[in-house]
Amino acid sequence: MPPGTERAREGQGGRAMHGARPRSLGLLAAGVAMLALSLALILNSLPGGGRQTDRVHGGPRAPTASPRPELGWGLTHTQVSADQGEPAARKRAARLLADAQAPQNQHIMGWGAENPEPSPGEYDFAALDSRVELMRRGSGTPVLTLCCAPDWMKGGTAGETDWDELETAPRPEHYGDFAALAARVAERYPDIRHFVVWNELKGFYDDDRGRWDSAAYTRLYNTVYRALKKVNRANLVGGPYVVMDSVDRDDHHASRITGPWGALDQRALDAVAYWSDHHVGADFAVVDASTYTRDDRLSPDEFGATGKLTTVGRWVRERTGLPLWWAEWYVEPDGAKRWSEPRRRAVHAAALIAMARGGATTGLYWNPQRRGARCPGCLWRATHLPDGGGGTPLMALLARFQREFPPGTEYRSLEPEGPDAGKVRALADRSAVLVVNTAPRRATVRVAGERLSLRGHQVRWLRR
Repeated sequence: MPPGTERAREGQGGRAMHGARPRSLGLLAAGVAMLALSLALILNSLPGGGRQTDRVHGGPRAPTASPRPELGWGLTHTQVSADQGEPAARKRAARLLADAQAPQNQHIMGWGAENPEPSPGEYDFAALDSRVELMRRGSGTPVLTLCCAPDWMKGGTAGETDWDELETAPRPEHYGDFAALAARVAERYPDIRHFVVWNELKGFYDDDRGRWDSAAYTRLYNTVYRALKKVNRANLVGGPYVVMDSVDRDDHHASRITGPWGALDQRALDAVAYWSDHHVGADFAVVDASTYTRDDRLSPDEFGATGKLTTVGRWVRERTGLPLWWAEWYVEPDGAKRWSEPRRRAVHAAALIAMARGGATTGLYWNPQRRGARCPGCLWRATHLPDGGGGTPLMALLARFQREFPPGTEYRSLEPEGPDAGKVRALADRSAVLVVNTAPRRATVRVAGERLSLRGHQVRWLRR
């Protein structure tokens, strides 16, 4: 995520109550025992043996027997999300998520979740339970990002949580403890089969050497991978969730992979390569990036810079040989607050096209929901408002992209024609075409045999 860590405790309610059981006598007790035995037999026949069934939360959806690593286009819940706020607004947002059929992701600590294990062996899953229930009410695939670590795993005091240290990595002697927590989480939500290990290599930068400590991260990853596969061999696990920064071409960290947007940071490439060469197994590769440089510059412009997403995707796919996930992507530098909504939507449409062209099969939009009425870049209006929960034009774009170009889509070569063709981007499969005018003024082109007159920054869908 961008600089400025969100405080994970903000806005959280009280603890949920778990495990309360009424007394039962006679035949009722026998019936309960028989039901428990039957359930145990069923669960033990499932992959992973149905172990730790007493730890399962709520009513899990029927898990996919053979989950695929390609999920399509969805979102990540952040500090404020649709499990909070006004009841009517929350219902509207839940319906929106159900209709979108989009994958949803949640971190296990921070970004809306409390410390899940404040002291060794003492758990607090109330906030995470709430987010998982929100994802379960949707129609897309739920995902968990295994970040971040309780304080006692990183040198802090057991029973305390210093949110200023959220981005600190666990110490090596606690990698096993973090893996055990990950396994406990996987057991608690057995319908969740997709797990991302850590977030942006937080806490793994080696200041002395001026590079990422890829070896340390990969040791953590491998420990967590083994633990998750032990819980259920059908669990799918990915990493390394590296930020693919770009720099000026004359920067001493510049790589040979360049474009009009600059050069990829060699340190990021090295981190992906090390993980790819040394992990014990992976089901998908995860990265994120912004289209602007670290000093907040876009080159050559906001639309031309989206080409970076295609270049990164192709490099990661070739280097790892794995399905590609975008955990986050950013196309709006600080000055974008002045953009009109049509311009913002057009830039995001161009970014989705660029990621698809780069071979991505999963993308999780970092949804920056706020409590107030104004929220540029949000997917729905804040559920803290009585009339909130309704979708934004950006949500409509993401949901339609997921519906028209689901996992497994075979894209067709399609180039706009005409004098304004250079201003227009297009992506197509056998039945749908997405067209984007990157110019602020009208553009006239021919696409898929149809003559179009597009308003400035218009995003348009066509049927084939």
